[in-house]
Amino acid sequence: MSLDYNLEKLVDEITKEVLNSIASQTAVSPNVNIQTHADIQSPCEALTGECNACGHCPSKLEDRVAQIVRGGACRIGGALGMTSVRADLASLIDHTLLKPDATKEDVIKLCKEAVQHTFASVCVNPSWVSLVKDLIKGSRVKVCTVVGFPLGATTTLTKVLETRDAIANGADEIDMVIAVGALKAKQNDLVLKDIQDVREAADEKILKVILETALLNDEEKVRACVLAKQAGADFVKTSTGFGPGGATVHDVALMRETVGEDMGVKASGGIRDYETAVKMVEAGATRIGASASVSIVKKAAAGEGKY
Repeated sequence: MSLDYNLEKLVDEITKEVLNSIASQTAVSPNVNIQTHADIQSPCEALTGECNACGHCPSKLEDRVAQIVRGGACRIGGALGMTSVRADLASLIDHTLLKPDATKEDVIKLCKEAVQHTFASVCVNPSWVSLVKDLIKGSRVKVCTVVGFPLGATTTLTKVLETRDAIANGADEIDMVIAVGALKAKQNDLVLKDIQDVREAADEKILKVILETALLNDEEKVRACVLAKQAGADFVKTSTGFGPGGATVHDVALMRETVGEDMGVKASGGIRDYETAVKMVEAGATRIGASASVSIVKKAAAGEGKY
């Protein structure tokens, strides 16, 4: 199947538009310092329940909030006392264990932690899906697994069969690796069909497309996001965690700029602490992939981090 002329043109136009937009923003404001909650002192320290007009609430700082949104944030938190911790940080995290030497005991521990902290999902290799499904039964935690992992170089048919098997075993979410080589060769039709076929196999389950951003330049990252969105994916995701690099604030912001507000962005790879997780959310991530999830949320719960 080949991309028709109109779709090929659309991919090129959107890619150029996003890159030009980012270049324009950088040219106009090269040293913009987007302020976040970390820069805003807590108002209403006495917690009187009344506004003391301190000027620190998001509702009183429309320009500052607009800066944060332009920087990629899809949600701005604000409440009495402006507490420093995101109450919903855990719900953004895919608690992940993809090491090849993971044991059954490791997976059991992972699931117990996920249920205890109410993480968004447990993300494991396909061989553990059925076990995880049993272990988290009755909780709100979802089962996530990977397809075409970690290289993305398997055939589309293989990815489709992996997806069907994973769903039959109980998977709720599929994280597939894009055909990186085809993308770099500008074989847009092959990349699109690869994602579309997995999308069809996944049916109504959540589909995330892993770009492996460390292997791509900005034009390729934008083009990958455009193709994933065109194929009907629910998320674009930065990395496998097995490539030459992980998630960066730049890449997350670029991906958010490209896909808009209606599609998820998952930051994954190298997110080992609370501060990094928050930076990714501020840049536009709506899901975080991490193996250090417990230490991240414990720091958040302790109020040690600033958001």
